[in-house]
This record gives sequence, structure tokens and C-alpha cells, in this order.
Amino acid sequence: MKTFKVVVTDWEFENLQYEEAVLQDKRIELVKAQCRTEEEMIKVCRDADALINQYAPISKKVIDALENCKVITRYGVGVNTIDLEAAAYKGICVANVPDYCMDEVADHALALLLSWTRKVTLANAYIKEDKWDFKVTRPIYRLRGRTLGLVGFGKIPQSLAEKVKPLGLEVIAYDPYCPKETADEFGVLLVSLEALCEQADIISVHTPLTEGTKGMISKAQFDVMKEEALIINTSRGPVIDEEALIEALQNKKIAGAALDVVEEEPIRSDHPFLEMENVILTPHAAWYSEEAEKEMRSKAAMGVADVLLHQQYPKYLVNKEVKETTRLNESLDQERYALLTK
Repeated sequence: MKTFKVVVTDWEFENLQYEEAVLQDKRIELVKAQCRTEEEMIKVCRDADALINQYAPISKKVIDALENCKVITRYGVGVNTIDLEAAAYKGICVANVPDYCMDEVADHALALLLSWTRKVTLANAYIKEDKWDFKVTRPIYRLRGRTLGLVGFGKIPQSLAEKVKPLGLEVIAYDPYCPKETADEFGVLLVSLEALCEQADIISVHTPLTEGTKGMISKAQFDVMKEEALIINTSRGPVIDEEALIEALQNKKIAGAALDVVEEEPIRSDHPFLEMENVILTPHAAWYSEEAEKEMRSKAAMGVADVLLHQQYPKYLVNKEVKETTRLNESLDQERYALLTK
């Protein structure tokens, strides 16, 4: 009986119970690793049939060294840890989990929006220093009638747009790939990035990290924002040019920031954000709920099972060009996904 070596390249969970539940087939040998470098990856994964990845680098150098690999799945939405072109060239399927935390991230962005605009975090800190005085929160502006600008208008910002409607916010969005009909369905006006930065009182970033989006919010964008503007980021840290953001905050070009992600994580102990009262930080936690974690991990493992055990393309195949070099079944058992992620 043929056995398959599946390596979890790195993970930060208490255990791998959900992965083990999906991959409990006798043909699967699940190897638990904590790789940090390319060299560690090559040493552990060279003969692997599949990889489940969190943060460890799966570069071209690593992919070139893989002898048997047929599929790489990644915990979460982003696949910036994986060289997609190299994987496709070698006939390796790459899959992610794009739909596991849409409500959680939208809820988190809304929580950051409300916490910052109502100065909840700031007021709490002052009260715990024995300063009971609402004036420490000045200025606070009424939300109704103000404008929320969404950078990116995929499923998560669409959910956020729905959630803020009862607050009376006007919503605009920048997304060159979004059809006007989709924006119209949500009552959202599509505008240019420059227009969004000029008009929005609150800007919430939801674009994936690619070469094209890295640093897309930078000095030119901050220079045209309103002085009272708030910027929220629950996508990826490098989408915002951090040096430009720090300058904008220090020079009062904008009023504040609420960030779940930063350029380098975890944030370094001497980072300027840690000393700024007008910055709220959370530790890349927007994706998290107990339900979302189970779904993400189960679906990542299912992507491996799809290829190795069922000889079919993963449900969430990212590098679709791999179909030109790899022949697998197109059919998907939706019921299995539903049962395993309950």
C-alpha cells in the first residue's frame, strides 16, 4: 500500500487535532515540523508528497528541491509565502482557504472603527490611570453622514459595507477588479484610489498582498487624506508603507490608525506605534474565532486529501495554470467539506 508523507511545515496551535481528523487515513504519515528557514524546509520536506504551510518560506529554492510534492496548502487566505510560479512550473497544486473568516475580519474592522472613533481604548487607558474626564477623548465626531472608504471590495469589505449601514455611514470603494454591478448591489460607489483618499473620513484596507499592492498606501495617499482621517488595516501590513504612515501620524496629516497587521510581525519592542495614543493595535487576530480556526485548519488539510487520496484538484486551487501540466479530477465532494468543518 502506497503511503504519503504530509508535512505541516510550521504551526502555532496547541495541537493538530483538526488536521489529524481529516488525514486519519492509513496511507497518510503526518509529520509535524517547525521550520523557519529555507534550509530547514528542504531538509524536512524534500521527500514530502504534500505540505501544509503557515509562515515558513516556500521559495523557488525550496520548491526546486521537492522531489515528490503534489500539493501545498496554506492556512488562511494569503499565499505570499509560496512561489506560485515555481509551483505551477513543477506541477504542484497550491491551495488556500479563502472563505473561513469573512465575518470575523469584517467584525474586527468594525470593532476597530468604533473603538477608535469613540475613543474607547484611549478612555479606558486614562480611567485606569485614575483620570475620569471625558475631555481626554476630544475630538469625537458623529459617525452618521461620514464616509467610509474601502480599499478592495471582495467578500470581507462587502460584509463590512452591510454591517455599517445602520450606523449611517456613506460607503465608497476602490477596486479595479470589481464590476460596477457588484458595487451597485451593495449601494457602494466605486472611485479611484486618489478620490477615496481625498473623500473618506475612515479608510479600511482589505486588499491582498501582491507585488502590485505592496506599499500602495504611501506618502502620496496620506498627503491628500483629511486631517481627521482614520486608517484601518486588517489585510496585510506591507500594503501600507509603514514609514509613510508613521510620518503622517507624527506630522498630524491624519488623525489616527487602527492596525491588526504591521510590516514586521510580531511588532518590535521599540516601534513608534507603541508610544502613540492615536494608534490601536491588535496582534493579527482579526481572522480568529474558535469556529474560524477549525474551519481554516480542516479545509487546509482537506486540500491535501483532495489531491493525494481522491485524485482531484483542491476545492480552493490558487494556481489554476497547474491544470495545464497536471491531470486530476475536476469533481468536488461538497458534502465532505461541510461535514468536516461543522
